[in-house]
Amino acid sequence: MKTFEEIAVFGCKATTLFLLENLDIRYPVRHLITIPPEAGQKHGVADYLDLKAAAEQRGIQVYQARYYSLKHPDDQAYIQSLNLDLAFAIGWQRLIPEEVLSGLNVGAFGMHGSSMNLPLGRGRSPMNWSIIEGRQVFYTNLFRYDPGVDSGDVVDTFKFQITQRDTAATMHFKNTLAMKYLIERNIENLVHHSFALHPQNTTITPTYYPKRSPEDGLLDWTQDVHALERFIRAVTRPFDGAFTFVNDQALYIWDAQVFDLHDFGYEKWETGTVVAVFESGQFLVKCFGGLLLINAYEAGFPIQKGMRLGNNGQPAKYFERNPLGFFDVEES
Repeated sequence: MKTFEEIAVFGCKATTLFLLENLDIRYPVRHLITIPPEAGQKHGVADYLDLKAAAEQRGIQVYQARYYSLKHPDDQAYIQSLNLDLAFAIGWQRLIPEEVLSGLNVGAFGMHGSSMNLPLGRGRSPMNWSIIEGRQVFYTNLFRYDPGVDSGDVVDTFKFQITQRDTAATMHFKNTLAMKYLIERNIENLVHHSFALHPQNTTITPTYYPKRSPEDGLLDWTQDVHALERFIRAVTRPFDGAFTFVNDQALYIWDAQVFDLHDFGYEKWETGTVVAVFESGQFLVKCFGGLLLINAYEAGFPIQKGMRLGNNGQPAKYFERNPLGFFDVEES
């Protein structure tokens, strides 16, 4: 029987490093396919991490791809030369082309999840969208890559909770732990090619979340206090953050909470107005439905009572919604 030796990881983020350092399996990861810092900057990869030194210290051979898409002939030729048995993609926010997939003896396996489970909620930023939508559970799937968008057959699934304190960062922590657990639970079946594949439900029309960009973090103070609080949690670090303006000066908000649904005498103040500033530097904003306490923020100016928060003439982006009011929509 062939010795199972060639396992690779595709990734370029802090979550990739966590997997490399914490994955508890008896088959060593021998190769890392990643991208260099200039490519991470060019593609705006949130939470990008240059993994070369850390991987090499662990005896892992590192290849920095010329193209993030892996469509360059040099990238494909190199990966094919490795004669890989198995690959895991974590922190790799791109499709893997058929030219690469076809060279793997078992396959490439990645994770994708949504609050409704596949095939609902394919596409971009499902964890961020789940917080924005106020969802309470998230399904992470270990699936085998095919050339489509999150359309591969599923090996195993893990469900975890979305709490009222979860942020973009903690959702990534949970999702990474789910991926680690799913790999460890299925590794023996994968390496012995004795795993079962479960096609996604073909009776359901797939839906897709849209891509989010840094400029989409502009706060819309016409939303109610709960929607604003969820939005701030959804786009905080490691992403670019929620932001607003005081006149033409930007204010980035990293952490906030619903302070109270009572207005404490500020009923007549306009929404989006700073109504109180505390000695700690935290401040309250009048919103529809209550008061929002801003706990952590960045501004190049002191926050003062009476400041009006706005958009400096920049329109907030409104994404298409499905008939249920959520943001995953069918392909047009």
